[in-house]
Amino acid sequence: MWLKNSKQGLTDQVKKFKNKDFMDAVVAGCAIVAGADGSIDSSEKQKMSGYMSRSEELKVFDMGEVINRFNHFVGNIEFDAIIGKQEALKTIAKFRSKPEVGRLIVGVCSAIGAADGDFDDKEKAIVREICDALGLNPSEFSL
Repeated sequence: MWLKNSKQGLTDQVKKFKNKDFMDAVVAGCAIVAGADGSIDSSEKQKMSGYMSRSEELKVFDMGEVINRFNHFVGNIEFDAIIGKQEALKTIAKFRSKPEVGRLIVGVCSAIGAADGDFDDKEKAIVREICDALGLNPSEFSL
C-alpha cells in the first residue's frame, strides 16, 4: 500500500534530486537489495540491469553510468559480502541528514525489491537496514 501510493510521483521526485551522490546511493541500495539472498548471480544482474534501464525512476540518469556504478557495488559485494554491503550502506548514509531524499532512496529500493512481483522477507530486511542507515523508521514504509 505505501509502495503503491508513493510510486506515483517517484520519478518526479528523483528528477528533483538528480546528482551523482544521489544516483550512487540509489544504485548502492539496488545492489544490496539484489544481493539480499547472499549472492548475486548473473540472472539477478541481468534482471536488475533490465529493470534499471526500464525504470521510470532511474531513467533520469545516464544508463551507462548507472550500470557501471551497479557493477562497481556488485563487484564489492561479490569480493566480500559484508564489506561490500557496509560500503554500500555508507554511500547511502550520506543522506542521513536529508530525510526527504532518504525516503526517496527507500522508495526506489522498495520498487526494485518488488520488481519481480515478490518483495520477499530478505529484501525487506535489507531495505530496513537501508532505513537504519538513513535514520528513518522502517514502519513508515510498512516494513
